[in-house]
Amino acid sequence: MGASTCYHLARRGIKVLGLEQFDIPHARGSSYGYSRMIRLAYYEHPHYVPLLRRAYEVWREIEAAASTRILHVTGGLYMGKPDAELIEGSLRAAAEHRLPHDRLSHADLAARFPQFTLPEDFVGMWEPAAGYLRPEKSISVMANLAMQNGAELHGHEPVVQWTDAASGVEVKTARATYHAKQLVVCGGAWSAQLLAGLKVDLNVTRQVLGWVWPRSPQLFQEPGFPVWAIGYAD
Repeated sequence: MGASTCYHLARRGIKVLGLEQFDIPHARGSSYGYSRMIRLAYYEHPHYVPLLRRAYEVWREIEAAASTRILHVTGGLYMGKPDAELIEGSLRAAAEHRLPHDRLSHADLAARFPQFTLPEDFVGMWEPAAGYLRPEKSISVMANLAMQNGAELHGHEPVVQWTDAASGVEVKTARATYHAKQLVVCGGAWSAQLLAGLKVDLNVTRQVLGWVWPRSPQLFQEPGFPVWAIGYAD
């Protein structure tokens, strides 16, 4: 969020100072890791789809500006019981926005994707537009593009306090005090303490991640293997 904000403001000719308490990128935020899924048929709500369509466009624009690949389209496979939120929500988003997709029966899943051993009552949905992003590479690319467009980025400079000033905002860090017309907070898990003065109650939760190494890695490689998700009632 921070790297993207700095880049898009800087490319519009706005004077930008970006402050980060850790490295750029770093391993303590939600964007850390080898890959993150991206998809159009958002099961959470169809309202996300126009935002996601625009996101795909902007990722391609960023790739062109940096002459590097960030977005990998592999197709997406969603699996679960017919009434699972993942299946119902994805189908609803696809239908409402006319997104290309296939409904898959249990037999279809077994034939097309033998990597998965699923309960007999599971069905699936295939979305060709889904894929994954390289999150840490994305941050590095956007930070570099921001600086190329005139932004100034400071790593290892945590924000201690910010206050309203007559002409805008005053931001204090461990090193200095800065004045600006506007402030954008992209604080991630630290947003609650940064926004304490606004009395915004944020409950930050940890999302546990795990990695596995399959016995037959060749069955889980590109091309041919999609990003995927399995929905459970719990």
